[in-house]
Amino acid sequence: MTTLRDLIDLVRAPAALSVPGDVVAGAAAGGALGRRTIGLACSSVLLYWAGMAANDWADRHLDAVERPERPIPSGRVSAGAALGTAAGLTAAGLAAAGLAGGRSALAVAAPLAGAIWAYDVAAKGTPAGPLTMALCRGLDVLLGATGGSRTAALPSALTIAAHTYLLTALSHAEVSGADPRLPAATLAGTVTLAAVTARGTAGGAGGAAQPALAGVYAAQFGVPQARAVADPSARRVRDAVSAGIVSLPALQGALAARGGAPRLGLALAAAMPLARRLVRKVSAT
Repeated sequence: MTTLRDLIDLVRAPAALSVPGDVVAGAAAGGALGRRTIGLACSSVLLYWAGMAANDWADRHLDAVERPERPIPSGRVSAGAALGTAAGLTAAGLAAAGLAGGRSALAVAAPLAGAIWAYDVAAKGTPAGPLTMALCRGLDVLLGATGGSRTAALPSALTIAAHTYLLTALSHAEVSGADPRLPAATLAGTVTLAAVTARGTAGGAGGAAQPALAGVYAAQFGVPQARAVADPSARRVRDAVSAGIVSLPALQGALAARGGAPRLGLALAAAMPLARRLVRKVSAT
């Protein structure tokens, strides 16, 4: 019988701590922070969990060989239950977006859901995979700008999308290990993203929080990537991928600070220690 713990493993529940910050960063940049932000963040989490369940359903045959401990190949969750969970969470995510932001939110949430499913069932493992995943995260940021200016939120969306592209490209080597040039390239991209994000804005809206959080992001994601350059084994690459997921709230927090919400940015980054502890119990990858 499938247990709650099995479903938590299926959707990688702790990794969802990296998701609400997309919406918050978009809302801050777009001048749309408000009550609807909570509902949109809930929508984002539900769609993320849907994508994780769909991922395991789509990968069930490959996982039987490479990761037999995962919920479906281990027999803890049936393929039908995983597909049903993914579909139900998708419907719930779209409903939450509609309730929180109406048609304007659905205009972003629906393409976001489509991109998530496209990645899981078609794009993953292809050259289009990292771009598709980056699109998902970029749309997630723009979802947060519902009710404000999505044009103003576009730089933040592109920043999160770039991080996601780097992380997804690196994740393709987490089973087999990597050529050291791959983590070296993603490390260079991470440092560049942190430097660009740390730059001040007109009026200094982000205060000291903005560069500080950008620095935390660079350190938390950069150090494991540097270790993977020295030892590009599958274990080191997986460590770097997990660090990329766990460190994302610091990048989101820096972007929220740049959007004029430094306290909220610090609150986002405060989730990192909890996320780090949780991924030790439930894998984020």
